Amino acid sequence: MSASLPAVYITAIVTAYHPDELLRGVVESALASCGSVIVADNTPDAGDGSTAKQDPLGGLRDPRVTVLASGRNLGLAAALNQGLAALPDETEAILLLDQDSVIPGGLIEGLAKDLDDPGIGVVGPSPVDAGTGRVYETLPGRHEQIDDRDVVITSGMLLRRSCLERVPGFREDFFVDYVDVDFCLRLRRSGVRIVRDLELEFPHSIGDVRPHRFLGRSVSIGHYAAWRHYWIARNGFTLIRENLRHNPKWAVVNTLFLGRWFVQLVLFEPKRRTHTPAFLRGLRDCLTGRVTRRFIPDGAEYRG
Repeated sequence: MSASLPAVYITAIVTAYHPDELLRGVVESALASCGSVIVADNTPDAGDGSTAKQDPLGGLRDPRVTVLASGRNLGLAAALNQGLAALPDETEAILLLDQDSVIPGGLIEGLAKDLDDPGIGVVGPSPVDAGTGRVYETLPGRHEQIDDRDVVITSGMLLRRSCLERVPGFREDFFVDYVDVDFCLRLRRSGVRIVRDLELEFPHSIGDVRPHRFLGRSVSIGHYAAWRHYWIARNGFTLIRENLRHNPKWAVVNTLFLGRWFVQLVLFEPKRRTHTPAFLRGLRDCLTGRVTRRFIPDGAEYRG
């Protein structure tokens, strides 16, 4: 192994969906500190009978890179599980990344150093807004540098491969939203320690965020497609129900989070006439255990 690589052999799994030129940069950055990279491309085939397929890496050729391109969009959880199934035998730790992740210098080495503590199973960086640098974490000054967490976000998460012996993969019936939260909560219930390193800042984009005025103040609100609101409500309330006994503190906090999400949706979403019913349908389907097929995005397949 190269002397520039961390002592632990890391394989990065990068999930992609209609990737642009940023994907190649993510892969090249990961290769600087990882022994191998797996790209799980969720882009569906065009459906017009054409056989031409765009090269997601823009001509990058490296024997350490594996591209998994099934031509089907089965959701984020399925893409992550495809990557896990393709891990090289020598992999000791797994780094999860998005196609637009910006990897600061020293980030991967810092995460790997945190795993020097044998009691830590998963470590995540401190996500900051990719555009403004604003820290997402509320009241970060109240936390230590290495802070025990219930969950860390998927992008930038580094986990020991041995964690998969307790929780073998991601929950495909959740499709996209909350797959990382569910994965972490199941690891926590199995006894795995999850930490967040505040010193390791990681630029992360959360989509279409716009400023709004409310009671004389400017507030930043994320705007999403109706189908995302459906899955956020369905999966979020499902996890509240499933974890109320195991982790009541997390369940209460997430109930408040989803309540605020709904209020913001009603107050600030221009398409509230379609998006609010999507959220409420997600809540209903959580209670009934059903899935409303019209909230599966075009071109995607659901196999939950």
